[in-house]
Amino acid sequence: MAGKKKEASLQASITNQEQWEEMLATKGLTVVDVYQQWCGPSRAVVSLLRKIKNELADDLLHFATAEADSIDTLEKYRGKCEPTFLFFGGGELVAVLRGANAPLLQRIIVEELAKEKLVLEQGVERKGVIDEGLVDDEKKDEEKTPEQSEEEESIIVPASKSYTVAIIKPDAVAHGKANELIMKIQDAGFEILAQEERMLTEVEARDFYQQKAEEACFEELVQFMSSGPSHILVLSQVEGSANVVPAWREFIGPADIEEARRENPESLRAQYATQTLFNAVHGSEDIDQASRELAFFFPNFRTASATEQDGEEERVERTLALIQPDVARENREEILDHIHKSGFTVALQRDVMLTEEQVRQFYYQHVEADYFPALLRNMTSGPVLALALSRTGAVYLWKNMLGPSDVNEAKEENPECLRARFSVENEPINQLHGSESLEEAEQEINFFFPKQKTLAVIKPDAMEEHRDTILEEIRGRGFSVTQLKEAVLSREMAEEFYKEHKEKPFFKQLVEFMCRGPCMMLVLTKENAVEEWRAIMGPTDPDQAKMTSPDSLRARFASDMLHNSVHGSSNELHAEEKIRFIFGDICSDAELTADGGTNTITSGDQHNSDPCNPQREGSADPEQ
Repeated sequence: MAGKKKEASLQASITNQEQWEEMLATKGLTVVDVYQQWCGPSRAVVSLLRKIKNELADDLLHFATAEADSIDTLEKYRGKCEPTFLFFGGGELVAVLRGANAPLLQRIIVEELAKEKLVLEQGVERKGVIDEGLVDDEKKDEEKTPEQSEEEESIIVPASKSYTVAIIKPDAVAHGKANELIMKIQDAGFEILAQEERMLTEVEARDFYQQKAEEACFEELVQFMSSGPSHILVLSQVEGSANVVPAWREFIGPADIEEARRENPESLRAQYATQTLFNAVHGSEDIDQASRELAFFFPNFRTASATEQDGEEERVERTLALIQPDVARENREEILDHIHKSGFTVALQRDVMLTEEQVRQFYYQHVEADYFPALLRNMTSGPVLALALSRTGAVYLWKNMLGPSDVNEAKEENPECLRARFSVENEPINQLHGSESLEEAEQEINFFFPKQKTLAVIKPDAMEEHRDTILEEIRGRGFSVTQLKEAVLSREMAEEFYKEHKEKPFFKQLVEFMCRGPCMMLVLTKENAVEEWRAIMGPTDPDQAKMTSPDSLRARFASDMLHNSVHGSSNELHAEEKIRFIFGDICSDAELTADGGTNTITSGDQHNSDPCNPQREGSADPEQ
């Protein structure tokens, strides 16, 4: 019984909201063990807490247990058996520890008590932290101050800079070494582009270190990284360094502490780490991991394009990526994974067998080079994977991920770059290509993805209410409208336009419907225009469209298979024939009516074309 009394006096028991509010008003530092009713508070740390209390003998240090099941504020902690310790100073959360990590618990208590004394005795500003268990989802955004929002929105890296994510881990923060480390980082010439103190949740730690999930230390690593606050930094390169990633990894040293002390005694890990898991700092392994980690911690971060740096509006860039046959066969999915994790969108993709003439045409500047015969042999040995990659700063970022064009130089200077990692033994040429500039990127994309034309029609049922929305969507998807005409089809014109359906039972209804009011005909130009427009339209049947393509135009605007809002050509040949039928010679402006006027088109208007030639049949158009 005496032992129980000592334990009770050591930790105040909080079992309802009123007692919780009273605890928050306590002067000094209060360490709260949050527990679930069914598993009880953490008994493993009681002797440690008693030892700390006796050694420090400080009236400003308090311990408590809090039953999450009966305290409204702790609702989000319910149903979890993981030990959780909340540290409150003056009613404000100042630290969080998950897991019964005794050495770390002791360090945080000593550290936070010292900080709280500075607050009370010298008026130093108290620095609180946010734990998602104590914040309602609806209030998270509201609790951000205008200064915080402005700071988040201002994280912009010029496209000319490389970057990496650095983390000062909980062990270094708990020892009060964060500011010292930051000063050393800056003294070494690294530029800090963004900085945030953050308490990782266990879920966030698992997600962040997902690539280590199969390693034996994974669970311990997750517990450690969610055990206390970390400092998250975005660093740019030191002067004279083309890539900050290897420069930062060299500065922090090997992950193994003994190796760091032996091989790089001046490194941060050699100086500040206590064991391999608690190794003080983290650095991205390569540029694509840096990009993923940056998006993880700073979702509002973006790379400024060159035009934006001159004060112009930011725009998304495109660049061409080529993966040569040998690497495409073996490493296709791995490279695509790197691309996606680095924030690129694959706007266009195709496998293409190149002829010798096409290789000479594409690499015309390299034809006289010594390595060209090997390049020619490789590029014609199988399908090349061609990709148009899209994102802000795409040209620079993809070049940076690729590394030097010389394979040996890539291996020596940047062994983590893609050209070094995916080089082919005994091949003198690199296996991946990237455009050198925006101008070159567009030329190269057009080489592999030549622009197509397709015919689009906004039908009478969609003209009145949805025309502007459909036009906005067309332009928003990157199509160029190279011809446009608003008109009412004559019966003769509608019958000729839909002649492929002449024997079908719905033909008469279709013709009458298409003649009942104005339509808008458009020639859309873009790479892969035919298929992209068909994808945007969705299936002919609106019910099927709603199930399989709920964001498509027909899913949103069509009422039935007859009144299905839009029309599109089924293939390139069909597009060519229908465009000629509607607009005649596509190079002529005589048929262009873009002022919103409405014309009536009859077959007699098509004097510049041969749409009625019975010898010129296209494939049947399934789109009504």
